[in-house]
Amino acid sequence: MTEGGRPDPATEAFVAHRNLLFTVAYEMLGSAADAEDVLQETWLRWANVDLDTVLGQRAYLVRITTRQALTRLRTLGRRKESYVGPWLPEPLLTAPDVAEDVELADSVSMAMLLVLETLTPTERAVFVLREVFDLDYDEIAEAVDKSPAAVRQIAHRARAHVAARRPRGIVSPAEMRGALKAFQRAVETGDLQSLLDILAPDVVALTDGGGVKQAQLRPIVGADRVARLFAAGSDRVGAGMSLEPVQVNGGPALIVRLNGEIDGVVAMRVEEGLVTGLYLVRNPEKLSRVERETAVSR
Repeated sequence: MTEGGRPDPATEAFVAHRNLLFTVAYEMLGSAADAEDVLQETWLRWANVDLDTVLGQRAYLVRITTRQALTRLRTLGRRKESYVGPWLPEPLLTAPDVAEDVELADSVSMAMLLVLETLTPTERAVFVLREVFDLDYDEIAEAVDKSPAAVRQIAHRARAHVAARRPRGIVSPAEMRGALKAFQRAVETGDLQSLLDILAPDVVALTDGGGVKQAQLRPIVGADRVARLFAAGSDRVGAGMSLEPVQVNGGPALIVRLNGEIDGVVAMRVEEGLVTGLYLVRNPEKLSRVERETAVSR
């Protein structure tokens, strides 16, 4: 604190950019817990910086965060190799206004985070910093220890890779809410035909129990198989199970509660009015961020 009771300049700058830094780290890692650890490491380094030597505080803080996230990302990669079943990002309960920022909602969506998982750590960092946060190539080059020319090539490669795998077309928040409502109603009633009506023929469901909770160890593909998977649990709705519509990672989702306790989160991807992806997270270690909103920003 300064003599007037205000935070010192370093603290003020960090707090002002904290949501941005968290979002950078989260998009690189897919884990809120690891993103928070990165922010702690960023603060420790930032607190020792001579602010008189810093030309742009935002860029400098993003650079520290990116370097720390890259180090942790390589460690996470080794951890994921031994993960039991599909690995899904840690879901975040987000405010309604996140969905209104189409680019931000897309960048933190479960679908996009899974696409980013297919990039190398450096490609992921470059893509996130360039495409989501619009940093210039010189700033990114400093963050990833590459030349600006190399960063341009990496950005081009990563952009093409993501474009070939990301969901196509923009879906309005209203369309997503409609799909979520139809899906919720079909699951609650166990109406197999209603589920088939809202699911795309090639829908894919991924379930993450982390080896702790029961989950499918492989992706479930196809409307018939996915519909039967979710219809099978309908007899528990009302008998201790409830479904709560929420926004997770800027998109439609359901919180599943058993006897009042959170048992899982189902996030969805919607394209052309149909559900094309379902992501069920049951790993208890990944559910702490759906009890309160997490602020994300660009």
